[in-house]
Amino acid sequence: PTSAQLSVVPHSGRFCYTLDNDLLTTEQRQFYEDNGYLLIRKLVSDEDIERFRKEFMRICKREVKPPGVMIMKNESLRSQFGQSEKVVNKVQDFQEDEELFRYCTLPEVLKYVECFTGPNIMAMHTMLINKLPDSDKQTFLHPMHQDLHYFPFRPASRIVCAWTAMERAHQDNGCLVVQPGTHKTTLKPHGYPEWEGKTNKLFHGLLDEDESIPKVHLVMEKGDTVFFHPLLIHGSGINRTSGFRKSISCHFASSECHYIDVKNTTQEHLEKELEEMVRKKYNTTSVELKDIWNFRARLVQGERINL
Repeated sequence: PTSAQLSVVPHSGRFCYTLDNDLLTTEQRQFYEDNGYLLIRKLVSDEDIERFRKEFMRICKREVKPPGVMIMKNESLRSQFGQSEKVVNKVQDFQEDEELFRYCTLPEVLKYVECFTGPNIMAMHTMLINKLPDSDKQTFLHPMHQDLHYFPFRPASRIVCAWTAMERAHQDNGCLVVQPGTHKTTLKPHGYPEWEGKTNKLFHGLLDEDESIPKVHLVMEKGDTVFFHPLLIHGSGINRTSGFRKSISCHFASSECHYIDVKNTTQEHLEKELEEMVRKKYNTTSVELKDIWNFRARLVQGERINL
């Protein structure tokens, strides 16, 4: 067992975004209710983070090739640096890499996740981000966005992201930036921002960003972990340092969540883009969004029900 007993139904009345539990204080639950995120200091050990870092380096050097993993690179740097961490800015879908996937099974992480999802937990989307030094072209600026834009499953309140800093994250190296309280809004239209030469594949952003909403920069130390709602508007700045800013994250969902049809919604263009990418990568003629997510999803606790 990873935590106290939890009811599967939200607390009647007061709390909409967390389930009754014996882990979070009333103040923590209220903070998440109001702001859409919760920062827990020193949750993941230095030892685990170093193991994840070593596995990332092995993937960069192609010493291991986990099936299904998507390695995103700055191709313009490959001739200069070859296969190394100086080229790879993201390792995504690492659910088949047993070492990195350990992150999704850490009891200290899952006991918090359970407060949002309930006991039946799926790891749906995994990423290790290596934000490269980028003061000139701003290639790795991630525009403000809502993660739910990428997800064809609901309800949103039973989905949570765990994001752990692998070293100190601050404004100079592109820490997370959040707009507190925006998890109470609806899913907004996303697309590629009109920034010439500054967008990465699938780095969609809000098409109409409300600049009047205050932003908070989440300065985090190594091992600090933030849990946040998939409708929370967030992004990250550019890395103005000479080092690399690494983080590891997983979006978890209750296995009782269900898939939805995104046809005729603001998510439809993303569905087409993603399906086309998968068709090219795996040379397949037909693939559906649900198939992609079924492949990515992996049970970490309890029973697999819908997802």
